[in-house]
Amino acid sequence: MTADRDALKDAFLHRAGLGEARRERLAGDASTRSYERLHLPGGGRRIFMDQPPVESAACPPEADAETRRALGYNALARLAAGRVDAFVAVAGWLGRQGLSAPRIDAFDAGLGLAVMEDLGDDLFGALIAGGADETPLYEAAVDALVHMQSRPVPARLGAESGLDWPVLAYDALALQTAADLLPDWLPALRPQVRVDAAARADWADLWRPILARGEAGASVFCHRDYHVENLIWLPDREGPARVGLVDFQDAVLAHPAWDLSMLLHDARRDVSRPLSEAMLGRYLDRAGSIAGPAFAADFHALGALNICRIIGVFARLVVRDGRPKYEAFLPRMWGYLDDCLADPGLAGLRAWLDACVPAEARG
Repeated sequence: MTADRDALKDAFLHRAGLGEARRERLAGDASTRSYERLHLPGGGRRIFMDQPPVESAACPPEADAETRRALGYNALARLAAGRVDAFVAVAGWLGRQGLSAPRIDAFDAGLGLAVMEDLGDDLFGALIAGGADETPLYEAAVDALVHMQSRPVPARLGAESGLDWPVLAYDALALQTAADLLPDWLPALRPQVRVDAAARADWADLWRPILARGEAGASVFCHRDYHVENLIWLPDREGPARVGLVDFQDAVLAHPAWDLSMLLHDARRDVSRPLSEAMLGRYLDRAGSIAGPAFAADFHALGALNICRIIGVFARLVVRDGRPKYEAFLPRMWGYLDDCLADPGLAGLRAWLDACVPAEARG
């Protein structure tokens, strides 16, 4: 962090009346964001988010495929590029739906800074690792997801905060960009993986009908990173508000299977097959018409796509960004992928992976 950035942050906190707060740096993740906990002189706590404007551009709402390719990965994938205005706008909408997103106390979208409510440290993942029964937490997460997906989403969010953030669809181009991360990056990590021009063409052909299903079903609010490290247990609240939500700035309209895949195909912890099947059943019981008659097949197909995306992201983090810890997550992801590929409708994809990614490259 530069001295100039430090000075900007100090000035922002003073303008917000928080210049006297004691600042405690919190552990980060693989993003370009950082967080601090503010301990207020009179008691109470807040979270201070710092998102420097260093990423490639977000996707303009009317951008065509050629423009998105020229703008770069964030525009192709319809990611928010870390924009604070995206976080603030989505947080406001979630709160109005009776969900527990952090209340925003102050922000400066241009600087990439925000102060928000502190929802605490009881991440679902930490509670489970500490011995808590995972089943009721996953049940609460599924119920909150169904509630979130049942709410109509405006085309633009944030007007109450003076913002205008578009909610875009997770369309075929974004989904193809996600799937392509595996052949783009896994060969650099695993030299045994061979993907020639013919294999790349076959890869695109195999995904084409799945992309069409994903785009056609892009009808519900999608958190996009809905897993137990982004969910906070708030037992003093009621109903879906018991599930605190963070890291939702990349929200889009997507097929309802996408967030369920994020929850049940968790890269950082094993979700057993019995638990996954029970939560899929709970989701179907509660989602009603949101799910649709082909949901199980779509869950396997889009789940496979999501898992391939994560494998590619982790390979990129190791190879390009020098973050070797992500390699340890890969065997778990291959296990989830095997479960999805047991669906007979994905036999072609299973055959492609068997041909191009030998067993020794999946460890």
